[in-house]
Amino acid sequence: MEKIVVGLSGGVDSSVAAAVLHQQGYDVIGLTLWLMKGKGQCCSDGMVDATRLCDELGIPHHIVDSREVFQRYIIDYLVSGYQQGVTPLPCSQCNRAVKFGPMLQYAREELGAERIATGHYARITQDLETGRYQLRRAVDPSKDQSYFLYDLTQELLAGSLFPLGEQPKTETRRMAAELGLHTAAKPDSQDLCLIEHHGSMQSFLDKYLAPKPGDIVDTQGRVLGQHTGIHHYTVGQRKGLGIASSHPLYVVGFDVGRNQVIVADREVAHWLECTVNQVNWVSVAAPATPIRVTVQIRYRTQPVGATLFPLPAESGITDRARILFDEPQFGVTPGQAAVWYSEDIVLGGGLIEPFVGAAPAQGVPTHEQTGVR
Repeated sequence: MEKIVVGLSGGVDSSVAAAVLHQQGYDVIGLTLWLMKGKGQCCSDGMVDATRLCDELGIPHHIVDSREVFQRYIIDYLVSGYQQGVTPLPCSQCNRAVKFGPMLQYAREELGAERIATGHYARITQDLETGRYQLRRAVDPSKDQSYFLYDLTQELLAGSLFPLGEQPKTETRRMAAELGLHTAAKPDSQDLCLIEHHGSMQSFLDKYLAPKPGDIVDTQGRVLGQHTGIHHYTVGQRKGLGIASSHPLYVVGFDVGRNQVIVADREVAHWLECTVNQVNWVSVAAPATPIRVTVQIRYRTQPVGATLFPLPAESGITDRARILFDEPQFGVTPGQAAVWYSEDIVLGGGLIEPFVGAAPAQGVPTHEQTGVR
C-alpha cells in the first residue's frame, strides 16, 4: 500500500482528493500548512475543517507552521512588488516555494511518503520518449488551474498527483455529497487567500504600506487628478480613478520616481509584445529558437496566439523571453505571469517585466520575417 500525503486546505476540492485516494486504497495522510492567522481556506478555520475531515476519514492529520516562509516568500514579495509599481502574482510563487516544495520535502523526510496530492484542477502525464513530466490543463476548462502551476519543477511534478484533473467541478461536489463529507456544500475560496483573509487587496496592502499621495497624469504629463498611493492601482484599471473625464481612462503605467499613476484612452492600453523573466520551462526543455505558442497573460483571460523568442541574459537577469502577440493585448500587466501552451500542455511561463511606453514596441521581428508559424 503506497503512502501518500494530501495537502488539505479545508475546502471541498482537497477533501474529495483525500477521500478518493483513501477509497482507492492509498495510505493517506492529511497535511495542512498554517500560513496565516484568522479567516480563509489556508488559515485557522481551514485547519479546523481539515482536522474534522481527517477524523471523518479515519486518517492522521499533520499541521506544519509555515507562517515564516509564507511571510518571506509571499507577503514580503507582494509588498515589495507593489512598491515598485508592479502587480505581483503570488499564487504561482506560493505553489512552488511555500506549498509543493516544502510539502514534498516534509512528506519524504518526516512521513516516509514519496508523493503528495492536492485538489488542484490540472493533469500530469509523462512523455515516454523524453521521460519528462508534462503539466496539462484540467478537463474542466472553467476550473483549470494549470496557469498557477507553471512554475513547478520536474521533480515536483514527478512527486505530485492531481486526482480531480480528469473531472468537472460538478462531479466533485456530487462525490462530496455522496461520501457525506461535511465540506460538500462549502463555498469555493477566492482565487487569492489574502483577499479572503483581509477583505480586499487594498486592505491587505494598507497594513504594510503607508498612504503616499501623488499625481494621476496622462501620457503627456498633464495632471488629471490625485491618487493615494501607486500600490492601489494596476495596469488596465478603469474604475476607482476619481477622474472627471468625458471618456473612460485606464491605467497604462507608473512613474515610481515621480510617484505618478499614468492613464490613457483604452486603445493606448494595448501592447503587441512583452518581455518575461524568471522563465520556467516545465513540460519541455528550453528551445534555442523562436516557437509558436498560445499565451495567457492572466488567469481568467483567453489564450491568444503568439511567437516566443528566447532571450540571452541581460543585466544579471536570466531565463528571459520575448512574446510577440498576433494581435495587441489589453492590460498586459508587469508582475503577472504569462503562461504559454501547446494545445493543453503547459510549456512554460514567466513574469512580465515592466515596460516603457504603451505603444507596440519597435524592433521585434514580425512573423513573416522569422518564418515561425
